[in-house]
Order: sequence, then structure tokens, then C-alpha cells
Amino acid sequence: MQDISDRIRGESPEHRQQFIIDVFHSCFADQMQANPQALRVKFRKMAASPFAFYRGSAILFFTDLADEKDPFHDEKTSRVWIQGDLHGENFGTYMNSEGVFVFDVNDFDESYVAPFTWDLKRLVASLNLIGYQKALSDDEIRQMMATVTRSYVTQVAQFANTPETTDFALTVENTSGKVLELLQKTRLNTRIELLEQFTNIENYDRRFILNKSARSVDSATRAQVVEAFHAYIETIPPSKRFDGVSYKIKDVVAFQALGIGSAGRLTYDLLLEGRTQALENDIIIYMKPALSAAPSQAIADPNIKNYFLHDAHRTVISQRALQAHADPWLGYTTLNDVGHLVDEASPYKEDLDWDNINTLEEILEVLGYLGQAIAKIHCVSDDDSDQTLVPFSTEQAIHAVIAGREEEFVEAMVRFGENYGAIVRDDHRLFVDAFRNHRFPAL
Repeated sequence: MQDISDRIRGESPEHRQQFIIDVFHSCFADQMQANPQALRVKFRKMAASPFAFYRGSAILFFTDLADEKDPFHDEKTSRVWIQGDLHGENFGTYMNSEGVFVFDVNDFDESYVAPFTWDLKRLVASLNLIGYQKALSDDEIRQMMATVTRSYVTQVAQFANTPETTDFALTVENTSGKVLELLQKTRLNTRIELLEQFTNIENYDRRFILNKSARSVDSATRAQVVEAFHAYIETIPPSKRFDGVSYKIKDVVAFQALGIGSAGRLTYDLLLEGRTQALENDIIIYMKPALSAAPSQAIADPNIKNYFLHDAHRTVISQRALQAHADPWLGYTTLNDVGHLVDEASPYKEDLDWDNINTLEEILEVLGYLGQAIAKIHCVSDDDSDQTLVPFSTEQAIHAVIAGREEEFVEAMVRFGENYGAIVRDDHRLFVDAFRNHRFPAL
């Protein structure tokens, strides 16, 4: 069987470059036509480094993996809820619905039902790139990838062998080092600070601050957003809905998204009353259009695709399947015939910052926690998750294919991360060359 890296490296640079152009054009054609400037901004951000390129090119990664043959895939382990874009920066803190600060995976926009190893492979390749950025040795980078994989294997086994551990979470009670430091710093954040950053008080009530980023909406647009908001409320599980004045809308603004993955998308922020009329309890939620999940391009099963109303529905169903005690504000709606994800703009969400993690000892400790976090999302669902796409015990299925082959599994993940990391560094150079020389249609 030919390894994926052998196949790609067997191609000429010219053929690989054209393949990258074709994949990106197919994926981003609508954005190129609707807002080419936003896509140019996205591509320039991706040009900054191999890791930035990797973050923005999940579609290329999954296209490469589409025909992969993996000895750890079987009927069940090829059909697991995955995060779908699990690079090293998609981890961080949040406050769960129980009021507990948790360190976990924190981005579910690309979530899908797919082989469980795809999450791990995407992560270890990103760690290879991070290791290169930090000028670590090959042996140290291999140690990084092995550490996160072994931690994952150990935690999956614990979930499989001890069912009562499904309440496991990474919190201030059981973490140390940089992860504990991040959790503790997040505890210092307050909702009032977030509100003061984006709102001010006019005539004894809050309103959004208008600027180049936040723009007012006309009455017709506001009416559409309000209608979509009321439909969103119905998608919140009854056990998580608030009473009283919580969902009263105070203000609405429009934003132009700027991130690598969301460049050019128009989103809406809504200012809500919150649990009480006290101004300190006001809530900001966002309503953003959802895009198709990158892994879906490599999964041909129509039963999975047709399970969802739209991509916002997919994102919400996926997040509840992947995240224990999901946010009570999480839901979805339809606006202008496009599925929109709705959730709180929470002051308690902080991303893991690799710039502050530099010694090998610090890195390996963090990676131990990352492995546990990945095992948790693969094995533990929210109580309100009612999905039927994956009706079996995922921890038992994953453990069954790994048990007795733990070192083989670790070696396979390390080898993949090392090989695909080298491919990404080459792809980044080819991408920058193509972008500089205007080889992307419409750009």
C-alpha cells in the first residue's frame, strides 16, 4: 500500500501546485466571485508561514486524505464525530453550562462524522509545523507528537474501562503549568469588561458602539435578524432555556468577519437583556453564516450529508455530540436562506497561545492535556445531544482498534505528522509562488 506522503512526493512540483490551485478554486469559487478582496486578505494571511497556510487549508488536507487506507479504520471508527480542523491553536478555555471553567477543544465549525484518526493526524502535522517554527530538533518534534498521541490513547482506555470517568474535564482542579495559568487568567475576565469594549450606555441602557467594524443595520435587515433570532430560540434544548427577560433584544449591529477561516462573511451581533435588567448582566451573541465542513469534501456518504438541515445545524449537532455541558446559548437559525450559527460572545473563551510555551518541558506538559481533551471530545457528549448518526459507544470502538497496538498507533501518528509536515512546508512555498504570480483565477 502506498503511503499518502509517498504519493504526494511522487508528483512533480508543477503538478502539485496545479492541484493546490484547483482545490482552492473549487472550494473558494463562491467567495472569489462574491468578495475577492476578502479572499486576497485570507490568502495573504496564509502566506505568512507554513502554519498559517495549514490553518487556512483544511480542504487541501482532507482532499489528500480522501482515499487513504488506514489499518485503524473499521466500520465504526470510520464513523465518529470529529472536530474536523484540530490544529494546535484550536484549544482553549470556556465556561461550561455548569458554570465550570474548562480547558478543551474550542472550535467546532468544521465538525463532521469521519474517521477518528483524522483529528489526530491533523493535530500532529500542526505540531510538526509548530516545532519547526520554534526551531526544535527532529527528535524533540517526534517527542511532541508521540506525547499527545500516548495521552490520547491512555485517556480513551480510561473512558472505555471506567464508564464513570465520563464526567472528566480539565479544570483548575486537575491541571498545572501553562494550562492552569490560562484557566486562572480566564477566571479574571468579566462580562462587564467585554460589554465596555463593545457597548456604551445611552439614556440608561446599553447600545453597541458603532465604528468601521460594527455598523448599524436598516429597519428591514433588523426585522429579518429579529425573526431569525426568534427561530433560533426554538433550537435551544428546553433544559437549557432561560426564563424571564433573557432573550429581549436591545440592539443589533453588522460585522465583516476578518479571520483566516471567515474572511469576508457578514455576521450580526445582538445585545440581549440577559438574566436580569441589571446592565452588568447584558449578553452579546453572534449570528454568523456557517460554511461547509472541510471533512465533508472527503466523505461521500449521503446519509451523513442529508442528516443536516444546513451547515449551522450540522455545527450545533456536532458540538453537542463533541462537547460535554455545551453552552446554553448555542443554537442555529436561517437568515436569507443561509444557515447561521448562534452563540454567546463569551468573555470566558481564551485561546491557547503557543508564543508563551517555549521550553520542551512546558510543551510536553501542555500536549499531555491536549491528548486528554481530544479523547474527551471523541468519547463524551452533552446530555442534550440527541444525534443518531453515531449510535454506538465511540470509546469502546476506538479502544478496540488500538488496544494491544498502542505503540504501533503512536508510531503511525508520529510518522504521519513528520511526513505531512514536510509536505505542508513544500505546499506553502508552492502556494505563495502561485499567489504572487496571479495563478488563482479571479484573484
